[in-house]
Amino acid sequence: MNGISSFLNESASFGLCISLVCFWIANAVYKKTKFFLFAPLILSCAFIIVILVVFNISYETYLSGAKFIYYLMTPCTVALAIPLYRQFSKLKDNAAAIILGIVAGILAHGFFIFAMCWIFKINHEEYVSILPKSITTPIGIALSQQNGGIESVTVLLISIAGNMANIFGIVFCRIFRIKESVARGVACGTSGHALGTAKAFEMGETEGAMSGLSIAVCGVLTVVIMPFFVKLL
Repeated sequence: MNGISSFLNESASFGLCISLVCFWIANAVYKKTKFFLFAPLILSCAFIIVILVVFNISYETYLSGAKFIYYLMTPCTVALAIPLYRQFSKLKDNAAAIILGIVAGILAHGFFIFAMCWIFKINHEEYVSILPKSITTPIGIALSQQNGGIESVTVLLISIAGNMANIFGIVFCRIFRIKESVARGVACGTSGHALGTAKAFEMGETEGAMSGLSIAVCGVLTVVIMPFFVKLL
């Protein structure tokens, strides 16, 4: 076991390889079971954690190899423009509904966070750390820092929100009988940023395109609206 641990710790590509293999296995398990709690992103993270613990590999060692995946984030984000271009006619036809839907999502989220923090007597520092939990990570971190929040708390909650949208996105659409593709896409992107968008693309190209659009619009509008909520508590 020590020999294997030493080999993996010294391997520059270990993090990258184990990430790809774990996601491939997790995706195969999900396709076989169709169980929503076996979502590939969640299951692959669990596999990686187990491997790191069993072989006593530090997170820093894993990240040194896995960081190459980060280089794909920018082109992947840019690539979201392709399905949006294909669905541009739906965007024009539903522009007002999309904007109003995103604004409604931001306001509902803000008032809910405020109510919960007020009820449970959460202090201001923690409150402003929680507020940007449903937007994309770079904007969320910037808003948290700007308002005196705790960056690590914000990142954690953004991750949780995205994973919840990825796991339960389809489930909630079924429960509330949301069948319109544009509405489902806007809901996933507004509540779950990139991970919600990944689930939206599983629903369909229109859902994915609208969700990708919602990430950007939700981020910009949150920057404008959030100062109002910051002053509430």
